[in-house]
Amino acid sequence: MIAIGSDHGGYGLKQRIIKYLEEREIPYEDMGCHSPESCDYPKHGQAVARAVAQGRCRRGIVICTTGVGMSICANRVPGIRCALCTDTLSARLTRLHNDANMLALGAGILGENLALDIVDTFLNTEFSGEERHIRRIGLIDKP
Repeated sequence: MIAIGSDHGGYGLKQRIIKYLEEREIPYEDMGCHSPESCDYPKHGQAVARAVAQGRCRRGIVICTTGVGMSICANRVPGIRCALCTDTLSARLTRLHNDANMLALGAGILGENLALDIVDTFLNTEFSGEERHIRRIGLIDKP
């Protein structure tokens, strides 16, 4: 299950990503927002992050205008490694090396086609499991 959420700035792209998930029969949980009306992004970003941190969802996707606010918000939740990606190489490497469990996107930065390619790469790349990466993730997760 994929948790997905956005603010008003990311609402349109979120709707397109939901269509992508549905076309591929990937189950998801929409954590809002549910319209393009102005809203506070932390509410939706933290809901996605909590669903991933608690294990209810395997991965999360958050979208706002730049992706920055949502990534900051998500990374405040213990156990979350949210990567703001603007290209497919970053999406692939953050999964391979960092085992990122959340993806942040900037709807005002990315075109729809590139955003969907990033989502596809993020969802279809598994963590390498290499010892050096496991060790480094452990250092990140240390209080």
